[in-house]
Amino acid sequence: MVKYLLKKSYQLKDLKEIEFKDLWGDHGVFTTMWIFGSPPRILFFKDHINNLIKSTKAYSIIKVSIKSDILKLIEENLDNKIKYNHLLRVALNKNTLSISLRKRIKPKLNFNLKLVNLKRQKPEFKNLKYKEILKHLSKLDNSKSDIGLCSNKKILETGTSNILFVKDKKIFSPINKFYKGITYKFFKAKIKKIIKKDILINSLNEFDEIILIGSGKGIASVRTINQINWKRKEFKIYNQLLKHYNSAINNCPKYK
Repeated sequence: MVKYLLKKSYQLKDLKEIEFKDLWGDHGVFTTMWIFGSPPRILFFKDHINNLIKSTKAYSIIKVSIKSDILKLIEENLDNKIKYNHLLRVALNKNTLSISLRKRIKPKLNFNLKLVNLKRQKPEFKNLKYKEILKHLSKLDNSKSDIGLCSNKKILETGTSNILFVKDKKIFSPINKFYKGITYKFFKAKIKKIIKKDILINSLNEFDEIILIGSGKGIASVRTINQINWKRKEFKIYNQLLKHYNSAINNCPKYK
């Protein structure tokens, strides 16, 4: 069971606090951000909030002050005396805005990916139709395992992250039908070329590295996929990406 440092819900119209609702399964959207340090900083905060607001419009969640409301609630609920290493989740539907904080779990080097025949609903948006994914994730130790979402014999993403595949030092990504997260977009801007390609399950043994990237995981190197006897061959691209990621952390400004 997830342990929360904070979980609160508010009426969207007036920010009056109400009983907490996680909103999973609702018609709405969310974003998950890494909050760290003291005083707290939030990695890629501006990008996360701008993307969330863009998504609210697609889901007919209309309120001009959403950005300032979120900032206000974050300011009210964070404590500068706490040294954070948490995931801050902001979720909205037409009536409710919920925020929560849970501890961020660092992925281990013996990380395993479990392939599951499942795909995200409307993957162009970070929407709340997530219950089937959560059912699978709840059975795993998230420090050393995730589920690979597969459809039509292709692997698209994981339950928590985007995936990059490495072969002969070239970096590949699925073509479409997956959510392109903020961390994915960060690396796409840093890497000279990501080759778009359908990643077939039966082709996975061709790849030298499989790398997960996302707000929760940060950057993680997959060691094994037991179902197909895949094993990691090297760390070269992982180490290169880790340098970019650490630079972003070191230069992260205060959220505003």
